[in-house]
Amino acid sequence: MSRSVASGVVPADLLPYIESDEEACKLVELIDWASLPRHIAIIMDGNGRWARHQGLPRVEGHRAGITAVREVVETAARAGIETLTLYAFSAENWKRPKEEIDALMELLKEYLSRELGTMLEHSIRFESIGRLDGLPEDVQEDVRNAIAATSANDGMRFIIALNYGGRTELVDAFRAALENVRSGELDPGDLDESWIAEHLYTAGVADPDLLIRTSGELRISNFMLYQIAYAEIWVTSRLWPDFRRADLLQSIVDFQKRERRYGSVGGETG
Repeated sequence: MSRSVASGVVPADLLPYIESDEEACKLVELIDWASLPRHIAIIMDGNGRWARHQGLPRVEGHRAGITAVREVVETAARAGIETLTLYAFSAENWKRPKEEIDALMELLKEYLSRELGTMLEHSIRFESIGRLDGLPEDVQEDVRNAIAATSANDGMRFIIALNYGGRTELVDAFRAALENVRSGELDPGDLDESWIAEHLYTAGVADPDLLIRTSGELRISNFMLYQIAYAEIWVTSRLWPDFRRADLLQSIVDFQKRERRYGSVGGETG
C-alpha cells in the first residue's frame, strides 16, 4: 500500500525496502513523486581510491562497488525511475593493467549471473550501450543473454555503458550519416539534431535529466556528451563503493530544487 505525503505518493514497492533506513525514510518525505527525473545517469568513480584507503588491491574496490550497483539499481526501480544508466567501462579503460581489466570483466559476468533474478522480479529491462563487439566473446554472450532474458520486461530500463565513449559514439553516428548520404538515403540538408539522436547508441531513450558523479571529481569523462546537454549535474564526494540508496534519494531531492530553463529565463521578471 502506498502512503500519501504532501507532494505525492511514495511508491509501494519502495517503502518496505527502505523501512530500516532512517535517513532514506526522511528523504522520501521530501520528494515530489509526481516529478521524478525520467532518466538518471551515473558516473561511478572512486573504486580505486576506496581500495587504497582500505589498504586493499584495486580489484577489491571494484568488487565493493558491485554492492552499490545492486542497491542503486533496485532503489531506482522501486522508486519508479524510467531509465538508469551506469558508466561501467569506458573505451579508455583498456589502458589499465590487464589483470584489472580481466577482473572487471569477471565481476561483470558475476553480476549479470547473480542479479538476473532480481531484474526479472522487478521487471527491469537490461540494455547495454557502447561498442559491445570490442568486449571478450564470453562477456558479449552474457550481456546478450541478459538483454534477451529481460527484453519483455516493462519496468525500468537499466543501461550499462560498456566499452563506451561519448566521442566514439558521435564518430559512429557521423559515419552512419556519411554512409546514408553516399547511398542517397539521406540528403545533407535533412541532417538535423533528431537524425543524430536517432543514430546514437541511446536511440529511443530519453536524454538524462540528472547526471550523478561520485568521488568529488568535477568532470564528465567523455560520457554521453550529446545527451547531457541540459542534464542537471549532481556531484558527491562519496566514493562509489560507499554510495547508497539515501544518496540516490538525496540527489533527487536536490534535483527537484533546481529550476530547469533550457536556455530560457524561466520565472525571472523585469
